[in-house]
Amino acid sequence: MVDVTSQINSVQRRLGKRVVEAGEAVTATVSQVYDTGLDDLWDACTNPDRIPRWFLPVSGDLRVGGKYQLEGNAGGTVERCDPPKSFAATWEYGGDVSWIELRLSPEADGRTRFELDHTAVPGEHWDQFGPGAVGIGWDMMLNGLALHLESGEPNDPEAAMAWMTSEEGARFMTLSNEAWYEADVANGTDAATARTRADATLAAYTAPPES
Repeated sequence: MVDVTSQINSVQRRLGKRVVEAGEAVTATVSQVYDTGLDDLWDACTNPDRIPRWFLPVSGDLRVGGKYQLEGNAGGTVERCDPPKSFAATWEYGGDVSWIELRLSPEADGRTRFELDHTAVPGEHWDQFGPGAVGIGWDMMLNGLALHLESGEPNDPEAAMAWMTSEEGARFMTLSNEAWYEADVANGTDAATARTRADATLAAYTAPPES
């Protein structure tokens, strides 16, 4: 079972600016501490047999220079890897290229911090939806990882999909979206613009499926 409020409150979210070769970019960062050791969390995040248990099936070559593909989602190239601390890769989806970097670090009592940056050059999609468009997705990913680490079992994709369309799933996305709205304002966006973008994001995530 998902404790929606607890999970949302367990995640730290922030936005920042970064200059990349393609221009000025925005970085969305999510961070959560998990009750497991560094090696176990690294394995959960990099083992192609384990990644589908909490995220999505992945294919390809998960080594530096290798290409990967998440089923029905992004693919890209692994650019750097420093086991069991960090890796970086491109994140290519819908013709757009952005970048992800994962960092793991030990915390007190044998726990481990997961911190992920997603860096992208803003475009029309960002102007319309703001950070929640990717942020809610990463929040759901962190939740899936938490459930997997807690139970040790693979997540049930059908059950996860049913949960997303449930009242609790809608509440999760609403609270996540509100947290990303607050991060958008904290990053310098005026409140009215941030609210318009957040409302558009939530509407897109919670729209009834087409029959």
